Amino acid sequence: MNRHNAPLVTVLTPVYNGAKYLEECIESVLNQTYENYEYIIVNNCSTDRTLEIALHHSARDPRIRVHNNEQFVGVIANHNIAFNLMSPDARYAKVVSGDDYLFADCIERMVEFAEAHPSVGIVGAYQLSGSIIKWQGFQYPTAVFPGRDIGHRCLLGPQVFVDREPVFGFGTPTSLIYRADLVRATKEFYPNPSPHSDTSACLSCLRHSDFGFIYQVLSYERTHGETQSSASKEMNRYSSAFLDDLLKYGSYYLSPDELKHTLNHTLRDYRRFLAKNYLLGSKDNDFWDYHEGRLEHLGYPLSRFDLLKTAMAAAVPFALKSILTRLASLERCSA
Repeated sequence: MNRHNAPLVTVLTPVYNGAKYLEECIESVLNQTYENYEYIIVNNCSTDRTLEIALHHSARDPRIRVHNNEQFVGVIANHNIAFNLMSPDARYAKVVSGDDYLFADCIERMVEFAEAHPSVGIVGAYQLSGSIIKWQGFQYPTAVFPGRDIGHRCLLGPQVFVDREPVFGFGTPTSLIYRADLVRATKEFYPNPSPHSDTSACLSCLRHSDFGFIYQVLSYERTHGETQSSASKEMNRYSSAFLDDLLKYGSYYLSPDELKHTLNHTLRDYRRFLAKNYLLGSKDNDFWDYHEGRLEHLGYPLSRFDLLKTAMAAAVPFALKSILTRLASLERCSA
């Protein structure tokens, strides 16, 4: 792509206390083969060397701009601040989380793809996450997927994540690029405070655009205990986030019967997860405050009686199965 007619890309890194990995993240952006970009780092009142590192690089490269928040905000609010700083001339917005980095041809490949497919509003790609390649649920060689079809698949599939990572999904902010006009269409591109609001943004955008996928590893997601994804897995924020998306976007992507079935299935599994943890007594007050608050907000208030009832309903079939298995074993031994 000729650098003189290449569209402007805004690269964004919202970060809080990211000094440990920020240097590598910034270098990965500076090493891109694509050159027509601006890079905005949004420091969320960090108490480590994050701001120092960002300012050091901005002094050396005029494409880098540092925004320093006057007061601390939540993770999603910090992302929305970053999106609102995007240049009005930008055609694409590319997030790279402060823990992650991009491989050298990431932006070039994504822009080339998006320019070749004007109906596509979001482009994803394979991502190396630790030692695992994620987002392998797309069927090669299909590269452009109707937005309605991909949203349907996302909401209809098994989406209650507790002990595993999904094979199929839109991707993470670092593995995606967004068309800038979709980002500008609303003041808050990530539409809710859930840590997984990036998925909600995809579901919102794909009502009006298609989804593209590149069968190439273009970014790296660092995995460690301090990431938002690790905290979400520990707290199981996925269940309430998926329920929220299902209630807000399900009527567009799913038929009435599909929505009813998926909603009942999601609530059943969510309540079973909570009932198991209630009986084990392994979670603290923050855990219960979070889930009770989320379910109250979503219109499905939770009581401890409900948890006991759900636990008993799940335990009875399990107990009967164990008894029948034991009886069958005894019959075989006596035969």
